[in-house]
Amino acid sequence: MAVHEAKQRMTPSEAFVETLVAHGVSDVFGIVGSAYMDAHDLFPLAGIRFISTAHEQNAAHMADGYARATGRHGVCIAQNGPGVTNFVTAIAAAYWAHSPVVAITPESGSASAGLGGFQETDQMPIFSKITRWQTHVNSPARIAELTARAFHYALQERGPVQVNIPRDYFYGEIETEIPAPFRVRLGPGNHQDIREAARLLADAAFPVIIAGGGVIMADGVSELAELAETLSAPVVNSYLHNDSFPASHPLAVGPLGYQGSKAAMRLISQADVVLAMGSRLGPFGTLPQYGLDYWPEQARIIQVDADPRVLGLVKKIALGIHGDARDAAEALTAAIRELRGPMPPDADRLARISTEKQIWEKELAGFAGTNAHGRVDPRRALAELARARPENAMVATDIGNVCSVANSYLSFEKPASFFAAMSFGNCGYAFPTAIGAKVGRPDRPSIAYVGDGAWGMSLAEVMTCVRENIPVVAVVFDNGQWGAEKRNQIDYFDRRFLGTELENPDFAVVAQAMGAQGISVSHEDQIGDALRTAIRSERPTVINLRLTQALGAPFRRDAFRPPRRLLRKYAAHGAKE
Repeated sequence: MAVHEAKQRMTPSEAFVETLVAHGVSDVFGIVGSAYMDAHDLFPLAGIRFISTAHEQNAAHMADGYARATGRHGVCIAQNGPGVTNFVTAIAAAYWAHSPVVAITPESGSASAGLGGFQETDQMPIFSKITRWQTHVNSPARIAELTARAFHYALQERGPVQVNIPRDYFYGEIETEIPAPFRVRLGPGNHQDIREAARLLADAAFPVIIAGGGVIMADGVSELAELAETLSAPVVNSYLHNDSFPASHPLAVGPLGYQGSKAAMRLISQADVVLAMGSRLGPFGTLPQYGLDYWPEQARIIQVDADPRVLGLVKKIALGIHGDARDAAEALTAAIRELRGPMPPDADRLARISTEKQIWEKELAGFAGTNAHGRVDPRRALAELARARPENAMVATDIGNVCSVANSYLSFEKPASFFAAMSFGNCGYAFPTAIGAKVGRPDRPSIAYVGDGAWGMSLAEVMTCVRENIPVVAVVFDNGQWGAEKRNQIDYFDRRFLGTELENPDFAVVAQAMGAQGISVSHEDQIGDALRTAIRSERPTVINLRLTQALGAPFRRDAFRPPRRLLRKYAAHGAKE
């Protein structure tokens, strides 16, 4: 279908589909439903691939993964009522990942609204706190206009949007035009603020840069690297953005946050000036770890972000700059050179950075535990996966103990390579997100790290991968437990394991029954070969990786207190006082 700028006579379904085409949509995730079937019937004619999923939550996660891997819109659509409400968890995850996901939510018919008809609910309030913008199409004649505006805001404001369309508004005839997409560049920020930030950084005794997700979204990794080299400043990744700076760079020191890099934490603790690029400095990503309260409370913080609302929101800042991360990095480098001229590499600082990285690498290797008969220590397994993973691979991680420990072992050279559930932290995230990423970037391997508990929420999508020929690799950490919760029961509830023990089938055999490739792994020396075989096969593959029940430290030790039991009948069950 061609994009028309002049008004033409067409059906609302045609106008809707033409708008998708105008915004470069080539893939849509969802489950077919009667509410939008007239538009759905046009997808093949428009060159749009409809990927039918097993569950609507996973469809929205796929749209999220697609958006994060490509930088383009991820689109999901569902039947009104229960299909749409199934989107909620995944749209919330996309909101905290700043993913430009467009959720199309067909609604019950306009003539029966409010009567409590079949599959009816008020669909706008449900998404009001987890979207950047919402629109209700209030006339068939406005379907192209409002849909186009939603696509614009999703990219411009970096987050999910909702397009709510009464199901009868897909029918009839209208005269409309298809709005052409456009972009508005933000720029580097205020000129005076850039100069002041440059002066603070140039005068700093030990500047440290935090590379956040905004650096990836702005395609600004190269510009940030040039700035870091100008300053000889170590670069730490913000929590769960391990792909925001190339790990092999001499100034890269690894991620902050849970199960992050001690080298990063030790170095940022010495900073007198911190430049936070494209990071909201979320509280979970700066909490003490490994017994280190590393955040430099006395340091002057310069925060650069495309969203002015996050400036100074979490941490007290000396200077806030509302700007694009790439443009700001480029402008800061130019301003520093104008102030100071050529700045030779700081040999002492580079040596300190190298030493800290070597110390951490040796310490991390020492964390490895002991394998058991037929089961592998989790850290040994994660290290083997890291060694076997291709450099261009994308990895999505789920929430949970082993997946979180993986933060210490996941390093990347390319941006848009690492996708985690971010601060929403929902189970069942990784596998559908990896599927969406693979659809968006079929040229790159896509791997999901999933705990055996979370796997139960998404394993049905193996059928989707088989049916749609999407060769994603799922690595299932089979340790027979909900590990994160069990860790709390160990630390605070005298090892009373209620609801955290799992009895699993061999998930490789289950995958084979679905038509996928399944590989069972129970020895450390099999792990690398299994991953390489799975990727080479170009088939959907589930690796059932049998692990010991060794657990990493809990997410945060301030989350619980030793329980007290005041009623006599509960005293025997409670902690001793």
